Amino acid sequence: MAANDNPMPEERAVTYSDVLLHIDGKWRGSSTGKTIPVLDPATEETIGTVAHADTADLDEALAAADRGFKQWRAVSSVDRAKVMHKAAALLRERADAIAVLMVREQGKTLVEAKGETLAAAEVIEWFAEEGRRAYGRVIPSRAPGVYQLALKEPVGPVAAFTPWNFPINQVVRKLSAALAAGCSIIVKAPEETPASPAELIRAFVDAGVPAGVVNLVYGVPSEISQYLIPHPIIRKISFTGSTAVGKQLAALAGQHMKRVTMELGGHAPAIVFDDADVATAAKILSAAKYRNAGQVCISPTRFLVQEGVYNQFIEQFVAGTSKIKVGNGLDKDSRMGPLANPRRVNAIEQMVQDATAKGAKVAAGGHRIGNKGYFFEPTVMTDVPKDARAMNEEPFGPLALISPFSSFDEVATEANRLPFGLASYAFTRSTKTATAIGAAIESGMVSINSFGLALPETPFGGIKDSGYGSEGGTEAMDGYFNTKFITQTGV
Repeated sequence: MAANDNPMPEERAVTYSDVLLHIDGKWRGSSTGKTIPVLDPATEETIGTVAHADTADLDEALAAADRGFKQWRAVSSVDRAKVMHKAAALLRERADAIAVLMVREQGKTLVEAKGETLAAAEVIEWFAEEGRRAYGRVIPSRAPGVYQLALKEPVGPVAAFTPWNFPINQVVRKLSAALAAGCSIIVKAPEETPASPAELIRAFVDAGVPAGVVNLVYGVPSEISQYLIPHPIIRKISFTGSTAVGKQLAALAGQHMKRVTMELGGHAPAIVFDDADVATAAKILSAAKYRNAGQVCISPTRFLVQEGVYNQFIEQFVAGTSKIKVGNGLDKDSRMGPLANPRRVNAIEQMVQDATAKGAKVAAGGHRIGNKGYFFEPTVMTDVPKDARAMNEEPFGPLALISPFSSFDEVATEANRLPFGLASYAFTRSTKTATAIGAAIESGMVSINSFGLALPETPFGGIKDSGYGSEGGTEAMDGYFNTKFITQTGV
């Protein structure tokens, strides 16, 4: 499989412009004029810059978010929903152009980038309507003449921190939930992939969100988080990223009694039982594994296959993997783009070498492609021992690790061995086995006989070291509300 750097003419026509901050209703550069270069992972060329926020910029964003919150919370949920629906419509209209920007800065294929953009519009619409259903309740009293009310009120200005693997998807859930609840927000979007989240913000601005309600900054992640999280204006933090960084930010938030949602790392087991439809399992899991070059927090990683169908599954999974065309995401024939940065290439190379040294076999791939761009072959390793690094650290790349198991108890133990608990998958024709494995796995999300996660209306979040709180479903709104109890007695 060779990398293909051959974008179509219409994609080349989309200009990648330098990305600005958005603070208090204005698009502008940093107060210091400092910028950060943005690279195309397919070519390693600098394609633009992004403004680097300074403390003065953060202070202005905080003051704007404070003013914006006071204004936005007074807007009815019906009128907030109207603005959000307009933002969703604008995002759909601009999806083709936004997708090209995303491919150039992140590397994923054009189909995936456009799909992410269109899915974001659906997320916005769902939260817009959910904000209209943020009901309180009347609690029956113990005495006549007493009224007891539980009301939902917006928690306040939000600080959101998002990663580069899904530049729009990771922002839109936090942004939509916050706005639907009546909160203002400061988004610290990823410096490596800044243009596509900026276009998401632009859709909301153009839809009529008042100045100060939505603010966008970029810079040094640790400096921005250490400044925003303790600040008294910020009342809620939402973070998506690694477990190590998430623990640090959660600890910092805890020192200041800030409400937190954490969507952290995973290491998803994908269990295939003897009685599964092996062809279907191999097809679904192969597509899920190499989506976004494996840079997905819910990507299946540890493939645990029962001994009776082990060789059959490997044969079919490898056959599907070998058909994946790797190339520049702008090439319409590409089915997997480059990794987003050289760090991921080095990490996958080291994990393959470590697993091989410990006795694992490379059934497909295993190497970097070419010397230009961050391309890596879709890789399959079999008979991977438990002490291999990749079996314990999240690979976050196009690396599938396949190991056999014999019994239900054995695979349940292995599925729960690691401290992660984000997503998990299982394939079986037995209702009894499906029910049992769904109950046995320690995971925030379990998908059986399908890849059915991350819909706007369903919960999305993990347990254990994979974090807490939800970024989907009605549960996602909970983190953006305070519950106020009012008891009133007649006089």
